[in-house]
Amino acid sequence: MAQFALPNNSKIKKGDSYNVAKGDAKNKKMFKVYRWNPEKKDEDGKVKNPSIDEYTIDLDSCGPMVLDALIHIKNDVDSTLTFRRSCREGICGSCAMNIDGTNTLACLKPIDEVKGDVKITPLPHMPVVKDLVPDQNHAIAQYNSIEPWMKTDSPAPARERLQSAEDADQLNGHDGHGPAACILCFCCSTSCPSYWWNGDRFLGPATLMQAYRWISDTRDEATGERLDQVEDGFKLYRCHTIMNCTNTCPKGLNPAKSIAEIKKLLAVRK
Repeated sequence: MAQFALPNNSKIKKGDSYNVAKGDAKNKKMFKVYRWNPEKKDEDGKVKNPSIDEYTIDLDSCGPMVLDALIHIKNDVDSTLTFRRSCREGICGSCAMNIDGTNTLACLKPIDEVKGDVKITPLPHMPVVKDLVPDQNHAIAQYNSIEPWMKTDSPAPARERLQSAEDADQLNGHDGHGPAACILCFCCSTSCPSYWWNGDRFLGPATLMQAYRWISDTRDEATGERLDQVEDGFKLYRCHTIMNCTNTCPKGLNPAKSIAEIKKLLAVRK
């Protein structure tokens, strides 16, 4: 029988525990947070294994979202905890992480939606820079490869390039959930098994949705070129419509639909 196990240096160990909730606190919650620091070495000089640190806090000391709890922990409990955050409004995508088993934005995830302890790890299947910070260089390079800017050959108008409300709906969606609303948090791509196994060549849901955003933009004049860019057995067709991307999108978007629309356009063109 085949046996599979993680390399010893990948096994997650039990870390430190902090209980900063006062004994009479009525609103306690434990946060189990992934920790890894490439600068921490063991006695043999090797980088220490990742660990899970436990923080028990009084929820009355912070705001209602998971990001509020992380900021409270960093400010008042353990200043070494590292994570990304910026807007705190679900717009920048910086605080994307895996919370309670689902990729989402910490600033949009209410603590009270999590039953029991809150388990927090980095986005899966990306190299970890430190703690909850994933290395997104590869994903950003894939995004840049689709040339995400308007490409035109016609002379520029005196003012902006206009489009009808119906054409704008192609981008924004009548409900605001169109492909132009993608914030590139990469929650969708890192939840996709096809991206896990073929991330070196498969562009992934986030980048493909951005590709469709430009393909469907009536002001752009490079539709054929853009379709040529993604017409590839790996770049596009490694999508097997598993739908994890749509299920996990914290903005309620539908990357799977955007990918299907690209496939339809390519089928019609043939």
